[in-house]
Amino acid sequence: MQVYEGRLKVFLLKDISINSVQEKISALIDKALVQNEKMAVFHQKISYKNYCFSGFYPVESERVYRQDKIYTIQIRTIDENLMNYFQEHLINAYTEEMKSLTMTVRKIKKIPIGRVYTLTPLIQKFDGGYWKEIVTLDEFERRLKENLIKKYNNFTGEKCDEDFELYTHLQFDNKGPISCPYKGITLLGDKITLQLAQNPMAQELAYMALGCGLGENNARGNGFCAYKYL
Repeated sequence: MQVYEGRLKVFLLKDISINSVQEKISALIDKALVQNEKMAVFHQKISYKNYCFSGFYPVESERVYRQDKIYTIQIRTIDENLMNYFQEHLINAYTEEMKSLTMTVRKIKKIPIGRVYTLTPLIQKFDGGYWKEIVTLDEFERRLKENLIKKYNNFTGEKCDEDFELYTHLQFDNKGPISCPYKGITLLGDKITLQLAQNPMAQELAYMALGCGLGENNARGNGFCAYKYL
């Protein structure tokens, strides 16, 4: 498995508030995907998309990203063909809010990872709302691990042994739930840090998470991870 990272520079045509960033970036990526009939089907299909993306960099302290400024978006995937498509079709893509300029691609090294932490909110969707009001922490943790295993099995066509420790410590980095606009509603998420276990399966899934994201709604910009090597 290989994680690819594209760094896309975009020029803002309008101000964008911090709460709308993931939604606006999604619209740019979606526009590139629907240019091709095969990729449009991929976009519409309910399945693991195997890509995720960050917000804008540099971060604006005033919580508004400014018109006429250039920012960088990190887009990651474990699908080489998808990254090749992005590299070709995201260049010069545009929406009412932004226009893409250039994109460079690199491979993320596969060496032991000490921890991962989400830069965009991690989402777990439960009927009834925010997970803390519905399920236990044990259920949250079970679903976090299960989601990664399902992504791995789906991508590799294998079924991995589920009897392993994924992490040794989980930390919530937000004091309260974080709002994420999504299709006219608001989802609530969290930012977390995982101190990773050092067994082979934990490391494989952690590496995959760099390309696919943690939790759900990754193709909408949720669960994008930064990382620290050992």
